[in-house]
Amino acid sequence: MEYRRFNNNIIARIDKGEEIVACLTEIVEKEGIKLGSVGAVGAVGYMKAGLFDPKKKQYSVNIFERDMEIVSLTGNITRKNGEPYLHIHIAASDIGGRVVGGHLNEGRVSLTCEAVICIFDGEAGREFDEGVGLNLLKFDS
Repeated sequence: MEYRRFNNNIIARIDKGEEIVACLTEIVEKEGIKLGSVGAVGAVGYMKAGLFDPKKKQYSVNIFERDMEIVSLTGNITRKNGEPYLHIHIAASDIGGRVVGGHLNEGRVSLTCEAVICIFDGEAGREFDEGVGLNLLKFDS
């Protein structure tokens, strides 16, 4: 992985074999980002993407092991208990044009991934909501 910061924006290249969420988290830690957004394009050969079941209040995870183009990767960056918290969704298409996706747990780059992180002034956190069953975005008063 290689990245450069340009004021409140970071452009990153995540290389073949590297894991997307881990690389983005590393950048967030190194740069001390407390609030931001992320978008990316590229290709994966392996990904775990989940769907939250509101009745069971748990994620179902699908594993995809095939070459796919990242059609859309988007998310936000906050903090939970002082640690980076990335909430990322992905949609990826295979050679037949079929698109799969969900909440990105893990994505292994097959060729390259080019990401843009936009850093916002301020900060936001996460707080677990019993009723929903998720860590919801929380703004300080």
